[in-house]
Amino acid sequence: MIRIVIAEDQGLLLETISSLLNLEEDMEVVGKASNGEEALTLVGRLKPDVCIMDLEMPEKDGLEAAEALNPSECKIIILTTFAKAGYFERALKANVKGYLLKDGTSNELVCSIRSIMDGNRIYANELSDLDSSYYERDTKGLAQIAGRNCNQQRNTYGMVRHYISTIMDKMKLPTG
Repeated sequence: MIRIVIAEDQGLLLETISSLLNLEEDMEVVGKASNGEEALTLVGRLKPDVCIMDLEMPEKDGLEAAEALNPSECKIIILTTFAKAGYFERALKANVKGYLLKDGTSNELVCSIRSIMDGNRIYANELSDLDSSYYERDTKGLAQIAGRNCNQQRNTYGMVRHYISTIMDKMKLPTG
């Protein structure tokens, strides 16, 4: 059984993720926190296998909490809406095992948790254009979980994003 603590400051999302994960036969949400401080307390007390953390939370954000945890305590997964280089770099330095975006599917989250428990690192494909060196080192990503060739999809996706960004810049269109 994979024991999970979730830290998310949006109550509805916290309950939804918890309910979805508890439907899995091999997963159990053992604790729920609304900020990073609570997450640290729950991880220390409950000794979960995985802690899923939002980035921006009150009191202590997800990265501060991840940095405070010993990587041997549990595997940290960041689940956020932010695909920003600075956040991603800090997450990697904190030995975060997964960095996923909230616009993914529940199946991607579940499969990512299992893959991380098997010793893999999982980073959202949207992060590939932020720093390709991490993708050369850790080639197992969400595309592989879905049964596709990760390198091929990442290279294609990153190339398309690059071309679209270049075109939008030349046309002076907003990219956000």
